[in-house]
Amino acid sequence: MTWWETIRIAVAAIVAHRVRSALTTLGIMIGIAAVTLSVGLAQGASASITSEINSLGSNTLTVMGGYSGPLDSGMGAEAAEMVPLSLTDAQALADPDAAPDITGVAPAIQTGFDLSAGDTAAVVSGEATTADWLDVRGRSLAAGTFFTAEHYDEGAPVLVLGTTTATTLFGDPQAAVGSMVAAGGSSFRVVGVLGAAGGMMDTDDLAVLPLTTYQQRLGYGDESLSSIYVQAASDASLSQAYQETQSLLTARRGVDSIEQAGIMIMTQQSLVDAMAAVTNTLTLLLGGIAAISLVVGGIGVMNIMLVSVSERFREIGLRKALGARRRTILAQFLTEAAMLAVLGGAFGLGLSALVAWIVTSSSPITIPVSVPTVLTALGVSAAIGIIAGVYPASRAARLAPIDALRRE
Repeated sequence: MTWWETIRIAVAAIVAHRVRSALTTLGIMIGIAAVTLSVGLAQGASASITSEINSLGSNTLTVMGGYSGPLDSGMGAEAAEMVPLSLTDAQALADPDAAPDITGVAPAIQTGFDLSAGDTAAVVSGEATTADWLDVRGRSLAAGTFFTAEHYDEGAPVLVLGTTTATTLFGDPQAAVGSMVAAGGSSFRVVGVLGAAGGMMDTDDLAVLPLTTYQQRLGYGDESLSSIYVQAASDASLSQAYQETQSLLTARRGVDSIEQAGIMIMTQQSLVDAMAAVTNTLTLLLGGIAAISLVVGGIGVMNIMLVSVSERFREIGLRKALGARRRTILAQFLTEAAMLAVLGGAFGLGLSALVAWIVTSSSPITIPVSVPTVLTALGVSAAIGIIAGVYPASRAARLAPIDALRRE
């Protein structure tokens, strides 16, 4: 019997039991959709986060304060001490003689603001920094200007909004420029609106103001910084800028390493690597959980094929009595099992493509459904069907003609 005849008989058997076949493919469909979407979601989130990190500039370092000494609360352990960053640290890094490979430095304090404009209010994240922040962070302006060095020196009541914040408060980023907003009992004039950065995390829901304004007008006199953004002269000089940053900060604290100084220096690549490790772990976790449904689907295929073999004992006996070989019977039931699984896989891919389109259209996350993913999913489906069909098919192939004909 030819393969075409084998396939024709398998299709006829599947069509003859439509409801049973549909329920059998359901398990495979859910499993394939779950695995495809979980892997695609992890890949999309990873790509989005990587894009956001890279948009900050590949030649940028982020310096953050931390703890010196072990973080151990046990009796007799040396207490960990918080080591803050200060404006003098930033000024030392900005010295071209001490750090020739550093071209820009922006000290920053991360905080939060309750902003209001008329009857509209918004709670946003904020950064109090210097006029160099825009260039060092690689951001652009959609409207107006960034605050100037004069604004910084005077502690002027000005700020720059992100596009999301400007739209929330004023409905239009262009209308925000020149308008007044209230924060912490003080009024501020909006001098500019940042260009949209996009990405999975909303980095456009933001307010940036001079650090001196933050300290003087909002009543925060502490000079401790949350971070210092350091811009290297180029991608090629990033390593030298890293070494200069490390040497200057450790020398200022009289220690030999940044660990002893309680300081963290992060490059964009280190952030990308860290996020890649997290997303890879999540991909394995989600994929493993979703794969359980594939196993359940495979068991369903095996059960239905066992039922099919039991129902077709007389057919098997007649075919073997007329000369059908064992391998022909084996191929017949394996083909039927594989077709059920492949149909489930195809429906699962259709479901995952629909869900991916909905998520991509309604959120900043893109879930890729690539050709290799499609081929892999169909191959896995076929493999599950063949594996699940081996026992029922071999049971059918081993039946003696007389025994098969004698059974109802």
